[in-house]
Amino acid sequence: MSEDVVKYEERDYIGVITLNRPAAMNSLNYQSYLELEDRVRAASEPGADVRVLVITGEGRAFCAGDDVKQILGGGQAAPAEFAERARRSGGLTPAADALLYTDIPVIAAVNGPAVGWGMELALMADIRVASKKAKFGELFVIRGLCCDAPGLGRLAQLVGRERAAELLFTGEVIDAETAERIGLVSHLVEHEDLLPTALSIAAKIAGNPPLAVQTLKAGLRRTLEPDWRATGLWASQQIAALRKTEDSKEGVAAFLEKREPVFTGR
Repeated sequence: MSEDVVKYEERDYIGVITLNRPAAMNSLNYQSYLELEDRVRAASEPGADVRVLVITGEGRAFCAGDDVKQILGGGQAAPAEFAERARRSGGLTPAADALLYTDIPVIAAVNGPAVGWGMELALMADIRVASKKAKFGELFVIRGLCCDAPGLGRLAQLVGRERAAELLFTGEVIDAETAERIGLVSHLVEHEDLLPTALSIAAKIAGNPPLAVQTLKAGLRRTLEPDWRATGLWASQQIAALRKTEDSKEGVAAFLEKREPVFTGR
């Protein structure tokens, strides 16, 4: 697999993961998912030097979600490796499994649009720092689909059930200022200050005793979060069923054909 799809570097106990498909707005194909998972799991291994992970995107987008042409449009079959990893994670998206169960703190440095699974990725971070160029949207409904586990398990915790329901049911895309106002992000900064701010927060965390920090993160998961694998299995089953519907096929076709979709409830 090419190392160009997901870039990685370490800076003083901070691992920086950069999605690197800028021409495709960092949308995720199966290779991207596999490499993202590998980077998170490697950082989480006992004995690894990484104490904090920062995730960002190359170019003008954070992550535009699934590559519609390759994944939703059927242009790329899921490789056997991806399917095997999904079985090991009980049906939860393997990269999500790695992120949701790591005890390493994760900071999302959201440099641009974070939509679809890109918003799910931002939700899986412990802390979200957003550029004023950032945008957020749970677009699954307009593709005729259900969101992944983080949209079900974390969005309402951050913004409240009513606002979460509105975002999920409408597929609305909100700007960075709105995201800060409703509590989706904790830091809103000028674009040029994004990575320095995220790295500054990461450095403060990395300077603390790593075992204590990891225990605190495990405690938050134990206290506040659902059984991610059970939720992920349910979501993956619903997504598989919804992808067979006429509405889901229409949502994908409309996107690819750059037109408004017409849904029929079938």
